[in-house]
Amino acid sequence: MKKTEIIETLKENYNRDLRKQVVKTILAQEKESSTPNYQVINQIFSYVIKELNWKIEENIQDWDYTPLDIMEEAFPRIESTKWYEEQLLSLKKILAGDLKD
Repeated sequence: MKKTEIIETLKENYNRDLRKQVVKTILAQEKESSTPNYQVINQIFSYVIKELNWKIEENIQDWDYTPLDIMEEAFPRIESTKWYEEQLLSLKKILAGDLKD
């Protein structure tokens, strides 16, 4: 599935208010809890990666952030969450490790 198709599918399945609420809930949990529950957003992110047929091993040489770009476009303000920061940090660590080899 293409990036635009995935974004449209997410937008069709989750109306704008619901997508905004998901992010608001994440932000509230991050503020109130030391262990926020990322189950819903992780499931959506897994779906995005699956639909892209995206694998780190295959994309490491021609790196791009397409899965995170899709999440940013589909979920307003997702980039302001710790969840998003953790995803970026994880990917950067993987890249740094691979580049050292």
